Amino acid sequence: MTLRSLLLLSAAGLLQAAPVLAQDGVETELDEVIVTGSQVRQAPAYEGGQVATGGRVGMFGSQDVMDTPFTMTSYTGELARNQQARSVADVLQNDPAVRVSKGFGNFQELYVIRGFPVFSDDMTYNGLYGVLPRQFVASELVERVEVFHGATAFLNGAAPGGSGVGGAFNLTPKRAGDAPLNRLTLGWDGGDALYAAGDFSRRFDDDAWGVRLNVAARDGEGVVDREQRELQVLGLGLDRRGDRARFSADLGWQNHHIDAARPSVTPSGAVPAPPAADGNFAQPWTFTDEEQLFGVARGKFDLTDDVTVWAAFGGRSGQEANVLANPTAAADGTLSAYRFDNAREDTVWSGDLGVRADLTTGAVGHRLVASASQVQLKSANAYAFSSFAGFPSDLYNPVAVAPPAADFFVGGDLNAPLITERSIASSVALADQLSLVDGRVLVTVGARYQEIETRSYDYNTGALLPGHYEGDALTPALAVVYKPSDRISVYANYAEALIPGKTAPGVINGVIVENDGEVLDPFRGEQVEAGVKYDGGSVGATLNAFRITLPGEYFDETTRIYSAGGEQRNQGVEVSVYGQPVEGLRLLGGLTLMDAEVTRTPDVDLRGKAPIGVPEVQANLNVEWDVPAVGGLTLEGRAVHTGTQQVDGLNTVELDAWTRFDAGVRYAFEAGGRPLTLRARVENLADEDQWVAVGGYPGSNYLTLGAPRTVRVSISADF
Repeated sequence: MTLRSLLLLSAAGLLQAAPVLAQDGVETELDEVIVTGSQVRQAPAYEGGQVATGGRVGMFGSQDVMDTPFTMTSYTGELARNQQARSVADVLQNDPAVRVSKGFGNFQELYVIRGFPVFSDDMTYNGLYGVLPRQFVASELVERVEVFHGATAFLNGAAPGGSGVGGAFNLTPKRAGDAPLNRLTLGWDGGDALYAAGDFSRRFDDDAWGVRLNVAARDGEGVVDREQRELQVLGLGLDRRGDRARFSADLGWQNHHIDAARPSVTPSGAVPAPPAADGNFAQPWTFTDEEQLFGVARGKFDLTDDVTVWAAFGGRSGQEANVLANPTAAADGTLSAYRFDNAREDTVWSGDLGVRADLTTGAVGHRLVASASQVQLKSANAYAFSSFAGFPSDLYNPVAVAPPAADFFVGGDLNAPLITERSIASSVALADQLSLVDGRVLVTVGARYQEIETRSYDYNTGALLPGHYEGDALTPALAVVYKPSDRISVYANYAEALIPGKTAPGVINGVIVENDGEVLDPFRGEQVEAGVKYDGGSVGATLNAFRITLPGEYFDETTRIYSAGGEQRNQGVEVSVYGQPVEGLRLLGGLTLMDAEVTRTPDVDLRGKAPIGVPEVQANLNVEWDVPAVGGLTLEGRAVHTGTQQVDGLNTVELDAWTRFDAGVRYAFEAGGRPLTLRARVENLADEDQWVAVGGYPGSNYLTLGAPRTVRVSISADF
């Protein structure tokens, strides 16, 4: 079904919607779904509805923020809907510890937390790694975006894609609430880009079974010149509530295509002045195409009142094809680029099972947890480059060229790529959460034993390459929470990150890698964190300090060898605030201060320098105000600030600090007895032209241009 057809059907639904009752002009929302004791239960929303009171804490399941010895924030579907979020990245723009960049040489949404990247396919979906779409995750597929700060190898296991040192993200699927839901939304994203979505749910059999269906489509050229996007999304969720047994199953499909996607730019020296934010220096023949089918099933059963077992299984089948030309830029804006084609086919299987038992020994309560998990990846890849001599263009006056032949440096068959990578990450974890002093002291101790096997294969013959890795590691954790009152929670933790051995790529910055395909040993990062949380009932806040160290890889352009040999240390302070201090006024934001340093590297000139792309300051503030004089009218404003970032390893080139202002308005009202909500939002209100991110892949310094002033308008109806 085309987007135009979906728009017509949605419009008909808006006109024919049956009337329902609305109170005070407020949009009808789903009731909160809470299954007591469930491994996948949703915590209630906090005052104001923008964040939740808790979220998933790895193998421990859902926990209250005040009981968790780590920093976490769970952003709600209500926030995403009100901000007209298109993807997970749009939701994460609200987090002061997170910044959004692009992947290395592609258009993957990449999230940087505490100065370390998290790839989109390294997020968990309902607790499972590896099953989410690569590159981009549409917001219609998820109910909440749970942000976990810090190392999580103990709680979740090692992220299979090799990221997740500074934090983790769990996306929770949408569930049917107690009340039936029929919601249709029509929208405009600027230019001729249109949007339509439907969200439907029902419960059956005395509310024991629930079904929720989401469909969405986007199509058209938006505010960036010549950048044409198409997106189709389908999400289906099934759940069963029972006294002893709980079950859920989710199936998702996402088809995402972009023509002439504006690429990142790698500076060859000084940073060129940013071009017009709505300009596009992409070659017209470039594109990215991605189709992903994925699903997860999870079940839980209470053997007794104190002993519970769970199991989950999921998978993903994905296909990608790209024709790219990411340029290098001189200080005056002169561009040089070459063509890069690639194809990728992934098959991923992921599983998790465990048992949890609550018991008491004397005055000490225990929650004992044992968990086992495994992620298997099989990836087929092929690539083809045109001559590295490249072709010229200009950042400010782009020149379209005929697509050069991609026959200079070729690996595999783009039409039938061979298996080039297989990996298996298995782990077993044991933990005890001790409750002392009438629950005012909570101590978590545990460890996860992990085995990682990574093999790479020749692109052209499929033969196993030397240097494959098989090894194991033990990642312990120790954490404590002390609650001197019901409103204060003091916590501290020691945790570790484990990064699977990275595979040497074929080319880095236009230089052919001599040991292409060699797999490095895993890297182990260490984290120490301490903080205090406050819950005043209507306002919550967190203050913490952290320190993370991580070994890293190093590429010597003289020998052309990709190897281990570095270490980065990121330390800093985070402050966050959320809630509704007075009726009708909501706050969400915070501040992150970071001090990052390269502490060890074979290149003595880089020691003691700040790593590329880690700002010293990040700050966010989002304010919503319900206008008292006009029922249903809400005004919103947001400021996002990012400090200076280093563009090269020697710290001789620096990216300027930048600030972005957004504004929005929504109006909930009734028309003909039908509740409707109009939303309008402007991002980059001042229409600033600015580079907003540097890199995101270790050692790379590509620049991401911020979006221009973007106006989004939508209308939703529940019936």
